[in-house]
Amino acid sequence: MGKSHDITLHIGREELVIRQRYQVVSIVNDVLIGVWFLIGSFMFFSDSLMFAGTCLFVIGSIEMLIRPVIRLFRHLHLQRFRGQSPSLGDASYDF
Repeated sequence: MGKSHDITLHIGREELVIRQRYQVVSIVNDVLIGVWFLIGSFMFFSDSLMFAGTCLFVIGSIEMLIRPVIRLFRHLHLQRFRGQSPSLGDASYDF
């Protein structure tokens, strides 16, 4: 009953570097999404800036489509790095 079911995963330095790089790219992408939507939202308060605001919303939407592409590239990069071995706990790094 009181047993701990902790799992210890051992990953190499190269895999950690790959994960960290993709995490940084993902965070930068998320910040840009927020910036585009925030600025675009303020532009909707002015009729003269509404077209530019709409363009920023389109850019933000495109960046939202980039999110799963970043995850896919990370997954493929790690698969290539590791070979065909299954990845334990990969979903916990789903950013």
